Amino acid sequence: MDQVRRLSAVHLIALVCVAQALVQIGAFFWPALLPGMIARWALTNSEAGWITAIFYAAYILAVPILVTRTDRVDAKRVYLGGVATTVLGHLLFAFFADGFWSALVARALTGVGWAGTYMTGLKLLADKVDGKLMSRAAAGHAASIGISGALSFACAHVIAEWAGWRAAFFVGGVSAALAWLLVILAAPGRAPPPAAKSDHALFDFRPVFRNQSAMAYAIAYCIHTLEMSALRGWGVAFLGFVALATGASATLLSPTTTLTLLGLLGTLGSVLGNEAAIGLGRRRLISLAMIASAVCAGLLGFVGTHSYPIAVGLMLISG
Repeated sequence: MDQVRRLSAVHLIALVCVAQALVQIGAFFWPALLPGMIARWALTNSEAGWITAIFYAAYILAVPILVTRTDRVDAKRVYLGGVATTVLGHLLFAFFADGFWSALVARALTGVGWAGTYMTGLKLLADKVDGKLMSRAAAGHAASIGISGALSFACAHVIAEWAGWRAAFFVGGVSAALAWLLVILAAPGRAPPPAAKSDHALFDFRPVFRNQSAMAYAIAYCIHTLEMSALRGWGVAFLGFVALATGASATLLSPTTTLTLLGLLGTLGSVLGNEAAIGLGRRRLISLAMIASAVCAGLLGFVGTHSYPIAVGLMLISG
């Protein structure tokens, strides 16, 4: 019986990882195509930045609500809603986006969809996978999202070159729709948990705010995520700028290829970092990584603009 349960859990892990890869593949299509879209729609840098940022802003607003709801509602239902919102956002961008405001709305929807799939996918596993297997499930879940996010840059470039930018977002929507079908048909649901008495309301975050250690990590992770999002959101545009400014026309690593490689190395770094934390200690490793990131960011801003190969190297090290 234990063997059957384990096999079932392994199948669920594989299913969720595949679904996450399918739904995340379009996440970075906009940053990958950003230089061309700025020129096509005559966007200012501020407008382009808002379209990039609204994805994360929508995520920030939606994730405390959607992820917290999984304590009372089956995570599968929340996940499916998030995937459906992602599909809608990509398809609206593919068929109706023609400038700043329409792109802003479509990207906001995909941000809400990301909030409903990223952490809720992990919760979908946590509800069904036991503790012994859960650490590997979490690693596989993170790797599937990281690899898919990395390939997002390359896929956007290839599809846009072949069939146009609208086709790229259409493919992102279709891929997410496949993830929705996969989960609704194959992932088991969870019976509603019995009503439990609690001293705190569902959305009462005061105990979290009072936990100084947890808040220290949360704030540090917030700053790290801001840096990472800026790097991935503007990486292609920044490298395109450096290439034009320095006359680097023929390069081994194009901007989209660099960001793809950056994402893959970042995923590998996350997995290896978990192992390294065992020897170095998690707190020490995080401190060293953040200091190194700050140094790379400073060098990238002041030195990277003068040489395309240096900019690429610094971005890869930072990633």
